[in-house]
Amino acid sequence: MTIAPHVFGLELGGTKCVALRADGDAILESVRIPTDDPGTTLDAVDAVFDGWRRERVPAALGIASFGPIAVDRGRSDWGFVLTTPKPGWAGTDIAGRYRRLLDVPTGFDTDVNAAALAEALWGGAAGTSCNAYITLGTGIGVGLVVNGAPVHGRMHPEFGHLKARRMAGDRFPGACAFHGDCIEGLISGPALAARGGMRGEMVPDDHPMWDGVAHDLGELLAALILAVSPERIALGGGIACARPWLVARSRRAAVASLGSYLPDVPGDIDAIVDVATLGDKAGPLGAVAVAMAALSGSGG
Repeated sequence: MTIAPHVFGLELGGTKCVALRADGDAILESVRIPTDDPGTTLDAVDAVFDGWRRERVPAALGIASFGPIAVDRGRSDWGFVLTTPKPGWAGTDIAGRYRRLLDVPTGFDTDVNAAALAEALWGGAAGTSCNAYITLGTGIGVGLVVNGAPVHGRMHPEFGHLKARRMAGDRFPGACAFHGDCIEGLISGPALAARGGMRGEMVPDDHPMWDGVAHDLGELLAALILAVSPERIALGGGIACARPWLVARSRRAAVASLGSYLPDVPGDIDAIVDVATLGDKAGPLGAVAVAMAALSGSGG
């Protein structure tokens, strides 16, 4: 009988982070920590990991972080957060800190690449050669896995900052600090709050702003389908989980955006685009997947 490796994971998100330990894909324990300034947040993670390792030393660590981050091990700043609108986090060395603390193989990737990998290993994208994961939350991130490995190049996918063809009559200027009305600037949590004049979760389902949100998400889906032809696109994050009807509306918007160019897509769109089957475990299990990749020598 194969014994699942004992690993630690860290899912670092825009509003919260989750420290966890697992045997294979079975999460044994997790601790939620608010994402504050780097010192406060990472000191709290240090304390959790230090307590756990006194009980049992992990075989590897996987870190799934908000981006943009340096994922190329050939870079001198591998493991660092790069430019980010989150105050104080730009230039923070995350992977190096925990590689020094735990002294075990350490994997480091974006939270969305990690979630896409988890979906490919244990979720609805199992058996696919190309799958994507979109998180709809504080930011809009897209992870991409091809032939079982997260896509890395000079950096990592940043589809959330693509520009969309705007819906006719939609004059919302966007909320992205870098690009204004990129996809993130149009449909992220802060964008929904600005569009609706209230916190995104309080905006009623019949508010007219959702017409623009469904259109803009459809544009992102269409761009992904055209660019990389994924067999599966999983939607996760608080917005998608709270409003599953948005998935159906964005599917229709994607089909309309594609026109008749890909005649097989309309019939397959329900199978291509759906809510992540791992649900809110996609993120934490993503950190586990990154740890497993680091242990095998295939991770970032």
